[in-house]
Amino acid sequence: MNNTDPEMKMIQALNITKSFGAHIVLDKVSLEVKKGEVIAIIGPSGSGKSTLLRCFNGLEDIDSGKIIIEGDTFSEKEEKHQKDKITHKAKREIAKKLGMVFQHFNLFPHKTVLENVIEAPVTVLGQKKSDVIKQAEVLLEKVGLSDKRNSYPSKISGGQKQRVAIARALGMNPDIMLFDEPTSALDPELVGEVQKVISDLAKERMTMLIVTHEMRFAGEVADRIIFMDEGKIIEDAKPADIFNNPEHPRIKTFIDKISRRESV
Repeated sequence: MNNTDPEMKMIQALNITKSFGAHIVLDKVSLEVKKGEVIAIIGPSGSGKSTLLRCFNGLEDIDSGKIIIEGDTFSEKEEKHQKDKITHKAKREIAKKLGMVFQHFNLFPHKTVLENVIEAPVTVLGQKKSDVIKQAEVLLEKVGLSDKRNSYPSKISGGQKQRVAIARALGMNPDIMLFDEPTSALDPELVGEVQKVISDLAKERMTMLIVTHEMRFAGEVADRIIFMDEGKIIEDAKPADIFNNPEHPRIKTFIDKISRRESV
């Protein structure tokens, strides 16, 4: 996508709902993400944060509502048992605009670092292998792993695995990056190296949504912070407002609890 309009809406969620059995995970959630925005999504476990990301890239189907990605309707349903108005084929094409990095790295153990990064562009996008390798080498340099290109996942640290996962997602040339707790599976001393890569992407104005429990990092990297609880967006505001003057007591209680844990 070559559109440079900073007001362009990259993601629009309109009253989306999602339930698992009788449990409502997303309760009429509405959200807009503009080009170049970095949004951190915080809140207690089970509040719907990860499910929201998974609905944005089609890993979960919404029950009702509408999701629009860069002006293209990605999913639209009026009620839970209705068939989605958008075909699977159309959704697959639109989903290519989003890259996702998970809590667990999901690297192919039998492939080297370089092979992990080039796999999807070659097999999914059908790109020429020699061209993809050149791009992959640039991405590995970007995440500081050029020297690990021929290593296997079992021979590198958790932080390095997550940086490979980021390079792999970027290898698909997405317009939007989704991060689902990208540092929560890492030892504390490895968290910073992954956060630096994400911060560098933020400086490049990559559009990103980041689910995280790292409050300090969220405050540093995000343009906006969304607080979710019980499947709803409780507050959507600038970091300074969320951390210094939250509208809801529930947010202050949560942030204080997490901040005490971070300071230990």
